[in-house]
Amino acid sequence: MKETINPVGWFEIYVENIDRARRFYETVLDREMFDLPMSEDLEDMKMVVFPMLDDAPNSSGALVEMRGVEPGGNSTIVYFSSDNCEIEQSRVEAAGGKILKPKFSIGDYGFISLIEDTEGNCIGLHSLK
Repeated sequence: MKETINPVGWFEIYVENIDRARRFYETVLDREMFDLPMSEDLEDMKMVVFPMLDDAPNSSGALVEMRGVEPGGNSTIVYFSSDNCEIEQSRVEAAGGKILKPKFSIGDYGFISLIEDTEGNCIGLHSLK
């Protein structure tokens, strides 16, 4: 079994309105996101990527607006790492989202908050303190 790589290599969060979703994530996570240029054959698809560092732990991903793919639901939860998830949680409602479950302990593994973005997606915030 390979244990030298992170199990998540990439993630995509499907959205209805890429500009609205981008503002939400940039505000809550306090990080700038970047447009990912699409080839001409993918003109019905828009992507905005989360920042990433080459050769750093964890993974990156993107917000995706694509004709025919609807956002929302809770079948997949992406957890964003932070120093203290209560900080990001405090920005959620002002950014247009909802707090589904405020910061709570998960024992030896730290704390999480479950929130809903502006597109109806449930996402998690994780911290060790």
